Amino acid sequence: MKIIGRITQQEEFRKYLDSDKSEFVAVYGRRRVGKTFLVREYFNGRFAFYMTGLANETMTNQLRNFHTAIQAYGSIPYPVPTNWLDAFGQLRHLLETSGQKGRKVVFLDELPWMDTPRSGFIAALEHFWNGWASARPDIMLIVCGSATSWIINNLIKNRGGLHNRVTRRMYIEPFTLGECEAFYKANHIEMSRYQMLESYMILGGVPYYLSLMDKSLSLAQNIDVLCFSPNGGLYDEFSSLYASLFRNAENHIKVVEALGKKTKGLTREDIITATKLPPGGSLTKTLEELEQCGFIRSYNAFGKKNRDKLFQLVDFFTLFYLNFMRDNKYNDEHFWINFIENARHRAWSGYAFEQVCMVHIRQIKERLGIAGVLTGVSSWRSQQCDPGAQIDLLIDRNDSVINLCEMKFSIAEFVIDKKYDAILRNKKAVFVRETKTRKAIHLTMITTYGIKRNEYSGQIQSEVKMEDLFR
Repeated sequence: MKIIGRITQQEEFRKYLDSDKSEFVAVYGRRRVGKTFLVREYFNGRFAFYMTGLANETMTNQLRNFHTAIQAYGSIPYPVPTNWLDAFGQLRHLLETSGQKGRKVVFLDELPWMDTPRSGFIAALEHFWNGWASARPDIMLIVCGSATSWIINNLIKNRGGLHNRVTRRMYIEPFTLGECEAFYKANHIEMSRYQMLESYMILGGVPYYLSLMDKSLSLAQNIDVLCFSPNGGLYDEFSSLYASLFRNAENHIKVVEALGKKTKGLTREDIITATKLPPGGSLTKTLEELEQCGFIRSYNAFGKKNRDKLFQLVDFFTLFYLNFMRDNKYNDEHFWINFIENARHRAWSGYAFEQVCMVHIRQIKERLGIAGVLTGVSSWRSQQCDPGAQIDLLIDRNDSVINLCEMKFSIAEFVIDKKYDAILRNKKAVFVRETKTRKAIHLTMITTYGIKRNEYSGQIQSEVKMEDLFR
């Protein structure tokens, strides 16, 4: 299967291969996002050495796994190593005697799993790189792992012997809508863009989740089979997702559950109150790890300082699970088909669409013609006026304009009626009055099919449609 998207990453791999020095490349990102697939497909199996760590296994079994892998790449009968220093010593000998000319690519997948307690793995990796590989011109060491926080804390932010030793970082993000569309077409899955958008709102742009789709079923049927059938591919995904990424994942789950109840976000103090978790370093670490793995985001409201920042749940599948899968108390395998017209569905879809827009800011800026303009993206909430106002997306531009964005998910053209017109006018007036901004305010509608022209639509300066998000 060919690689979908990932153009920038493929260009980076090409550049690293042509480098005149050894490269230490850390590939990281959310679980199921396609990191291993990208590396394996790009290099087409042309590795000088490749191994994958074992989940939840002992150091002894990790070393036996290493031994099995190294025997597959050479004719020398290496003994089973008893520690990681010996293991990396064998790898060094393998590479020195391989006879392979040119770049020698070493791929260590699921690296965090190899770092079992008191194993000395990090020290051995450090010795391998600093004591040998970095001094050569021909080694390309690629390490990969879904435990993004482990990669960041132990490699990228390492304060010991591996400090600043990672020469290249490659963060693999979920697909954009445009990449999802390319994936569906490549796999002969027929969907309208509206259905692709709803699929994104449920599953995000996670390639593995998309690969589970049955092309003979409708989107609603696929969601029922995958998420609500006991044998479905994503039925137990939530518990395994967090358990595979975090040691003692209970606190991480408590945080996302609390954030799932407050879509606009919570402050740190709010999280402490909601979860009953103790304040201090452990909570800080939990929040950092969740953000590093792409499950939550932290942001400052317009005009607010860092101490006032909010945390918000942004992982689409987690949001869907908390809203629907966890509470499917009737164990209905046809839950989603029967739930589509429910008011709760409409509330979820409105928020999920907002999150889709937030991860497609680049496409929104391109549609607005400001791709090259320096901007800041934030939200804002009135603190003084009654009636107050809330703006979920502000694009503060360096050309003295602020786009006040309203995001609306609908099955047809969105109609601005007299009541909503008054809401928009109030939002704009309250924002200008409280912030005292001197910038021009452009009301911007981001919708599925655009806005219907009527007597109230004239105050809208610009609009972005669903199709623009597929760019």
